[in-house]
Amino acid sequence: MAEKKIPYKIYLNENEIPSKWYNLRADMKNKPAPLLNPATLKPMTAEELSPVFCEELVAQELNNTDAYIDIPQEIQDFYKMYRPSPLIRAYFLEKALDTPAKIYYKFEGNNTSGSHKLNSAIAQAYYAKKQGLKGVTTETGAGQWGTALSMACSYFDLDCKVFMVKVSYEQKPFRREVMRTYGASVTPSPSLTTEVGKKILAEHPGTTGSLGCAISEAVEVAVTSEGYRYVLGSVLNQVLLHQSVIGLEAKAALDKYGVKPDIIIGCAGGGSNLGGLIAPFMGEKLRGEADYRIIAVEPASCPSFTRGKFAYDFCDTGMVCPLAKMYTLGSGFIPSANHAGGLRYHGMSSTLSQLYHDGYMEATSVEQTSVFEAAEKFARVEGILPAPESSHAIRAAIDEALKCKETGEEKTILFGLTGTGYFDMVAYEKYNDGEMTDYIPTDEDLEKGFAGLPNIPEE
Repeated sequence: MAEKKIPYKIYLNENEIPSKWYNLRADMKNKPAPLLNPATLKPMTAEELSPVFCEELVAQELNNTDAYIDIPQEIQDFYKMYRPSPLIRAYFLEKALDTPAKIYYKFEGNNTSGSHKLNSAIAQAYYAKKQGLKGVTTETGAGQWGTALSMACSYFDLDCKVFMVKVSYEQKPFRREVMRTYGASVTPSPSLTTEVGKKILAEHPGTTGSLGCAISEAVEVAVTSEGYRYVLGSVLNQVLLHQSVIGLEAKAALDKYGVKPDIIIGCAGGGSNLGGLIAPFMGEKLRGEADYRIIAVEPASCPSFTRGKFAYDFCDTGMVCPLAKMYTLGSGFIPSANHAGGLRYHGMSSTLSQLYHDGYMEATSVEQTSVFEAAEKFARVEGILPAPESSHAIRAAIDEALKCKETGEEKTILFGLTGTGYFDMVAYEKYNDGEMTDYIPTDEDLEKGFAGLPNIPEE
């Protein structure tokens, strides 16, 4: 039977947008370890989480049993503004690499927020509005999550308070202005507007900040402001659930042409994009229906998977959040001011951490200059300027395709292109001017972070 000609872009139709999110945890034999109350070291209950998160999001966070959860109609209708997103066959990249590999990427940058983050932002804003809240607080690294949430809050007429990691606040002023255009207030973190921010600045004067710092500030404001809750753009189970639309669409598009990927690659910071992309494929792997090689790609400057410890740790630098069991560099670890701001988190999703620990996926770390080399190559042949975060996946995809060139194997590679890099031009400027450097923390650097891990007795 002749191979079906694969179009450059594979689109689903509007009626094929998923109507249910897929909950990967339902098919996991070893469930993610529960969030712990740092005061009692007991699993967090819905009642304890409700002052911080929206009630229905708490239910989703704790749901380890339902494989599919209905997407409310209002969210489905919003998705139609920019979904389904295209699955693209990278013919031009394949040709440039002279590889027998077949490369596909799921492009999530075709919405006005510029990234995949809108998939969860609109869901979280919907549940906040449904609960009758005044507004929400959050943190953002590179600004993609803050941009998406500010857009979603504008849609539902909710106030949005964003704490943006200071280095990104300074490096990416235009993404900050998009948030303000949508009506959000944006504060560089750590700041003097919160008690935890003052404490962090006193201990680390002149710090460029981290996602862990910004989370602490956002949570403090949420729990001390009536009618507000905290929302998060990555890491949490609920976020991976919402992002499953990425993988569900990708798989449906590939199935139309009878294509089965051998290798699935995603960048990894907190886990939202990676978890969403791999969800249905990992589900098949867990159920024994198919096998895939799944690769998480993280920056060498913040290597939580490849050099972190699988342990309970605080989700934030200020130690005001619950404890999560995850691959972590320690909540006190503040990574270098690299340009992939969305990957500068000290830990990793508990769900993905458990899957990695159980051997269902692998991880690799890559240096910043090699990432931008891959981003530039991709931009020149595929016509999309990629975000620094997803350029980590591009780097790994190119490396795997070149291995195929060496061996002659015709493997099929799928990776996630989370968004565009048009607000990241300072980073591209540094690379083009030869001023970009690579920082890899020493073992001594990492030990400082590990020293702050809480002492949680093993069961």
